[in-house]
Amino acid sequence: MPDEEKKHTITPEMIAVAEKIIGLTFTDAERELMLDGINEQLGDLEKVRSVSIDNTIPTPLHFDPRLPGMQFDQVKRKSKFAHVRAPQVPENLEELAFCSTGELAALIRSRKVTSLALTRMYLDRLKRHDPILKCVVTLTESLAIKQARRADREIAAGHYRGRLHGIPYGAKDLLAVSGYKTTWGSETHQDQIIDLDATVIDRLEEAGAVLMAKLSVGALAWGDVWFGGMTKNPWNTEEGSSGSSAGSASAVAAGLVGFAIGTETLGSIVSPATQCRVTGLRPTFGRVSRHGAMALCWSMDKIGPIARTVEDCAIVFDTIYGSDGLDQDGVDMPFNYDASLNVKKLRVGYVKSAFDKERDNQANDAATLKMLKSIGVKLIPIELPDYPITALGIILQAEASAAFDELTRSNRDDLLTRQVKDAWPNVWRHSRLVPAVEYIQANRIRYLAMQSLAKLMDKIDVYVCPSFGADNLMLTNLTGQPCVVVPNG
Repeated sequence: MPDEEKKHTITPEMIAVAEKIIGLTFTDAERELMLDGINEQLGDLEKVRSVSIDNTIPTPLHFDPRLPGMQFDQVKRKSKFAHVRAPQVPENLEELAFCSTGELAALIRSRKVTSLALTRMYLDRLKRHDPILKCVVTLTESLAIKQARRADREIAAGHYRGRLHGIPYGAKDLLAVSGYKTTWGSETHQDQIIDLDATVIDRLEEAGAVLMAKLSVGALAWGDVWFGGMTKNPWNTEEGSSGSSAGSASAVAAGLVGFAIGTETLGSIVSPATQCRVTGLRPTFGRVSRHGAMALCWSMDKIGPIARTVEDCAIVFDTIYGSDGLDQDGVDMPFNYDASLNVKKLRVGYVKSAFDKERDNQANDAATLKMLKSIGVKLIPIELPDYPITALGIILQAEASAAFDELTRSNRDDLLTRQVKDAWPNVWRHSRLVPAVEYIQANRIRYLAMQSLAKLMDKIDVYVCPSFGADNLMLTNLTGQPCVVVPNG
């Protein structure tokens, strides 16, 4: 037999070993019967691998968080934001660094402060604090100055585009910006230039926002370690900012930008927002186009804002949401924000077991419930659907392994700094052994969980839960539902 054929011949003994990996047992006769089919599959796998597939190519299988029979508001109404008064302009403009997006907008609209002045102030802070925080991959200084000057000219001429006009912001370096590197935080892509603007960047440009920097991302969207080091938490620079929207949360917390854009697949907005004590919005799956963003997990990736307040996040979301015809999972649904909503009329649940569990932040979380009660919210105790939610993480692992399959097969994953158990190189390798059958079965359990959570949501409008309480983070990322993270002490 030729050497090439020997190399690809599977034996019954090999099948017996593989059975231990997938947790099944076959008989000797069954193994013999499987031999021809498995050897043919090897040839098919080689043919599949011979096709070069760019990260931009999605799977044709769609995930939709909307279940049959669900009803949604289809009428778009003008969002009703709170009236924010422009603060006094201090002698030292740097005192405005921690203003909300709404306050900055009021200053710019009233022309008490120019976009260019704010931009230069934030650029100075970025340059001064980044050596410690390591939150900037690429400073887009020339672009920022150009955009700020344009904003000031337009506003002076009476052409005010809206609340983000002239507001300095930063974008997670998973989002492509024409003319600048898009590194994905990884040694393997640190010189990559993608010659287009992500849809989110386009929409912020149209709104007149000013891009200050491409902000750090944990390598290929995990953690806070990238090829430039570890991004730090401004509240305690002895610890990381968490990730993978590491730079976005750190920069907002340190007052280096007015707001930032992050992404989440499993906690990448929730975790750094919690760690850095800022507000983050993870939108419903499909609400914000991912065109021009790195793909990690096609059925779970989402893009959202990180800012100072919930309303700041609403202002940014009001600009970036909506289908663009380029993201196959994009949906067109109205966003009708109303700051005057009477929260006393909301049916608010809370995950009782998660709040009762002893943990580091238990006292602050208890104070949150007390605060809600004090403003007239009637809290309803709930529990989340009882499924093996953590085990469904194989969905993310398998899709991520496919997204970066070439790195594993070429051994270029060795270039990544983090080579530990809980890091992409190792997870990609062992996830190659997730059976396709179990990947599909996990998605079917996912659908059951979606149905159970939908039944629960029939009884309430919204619920509160500690950031990492119960299986809430994994569950809601799988079901595609939105969440808002707010600091509570």
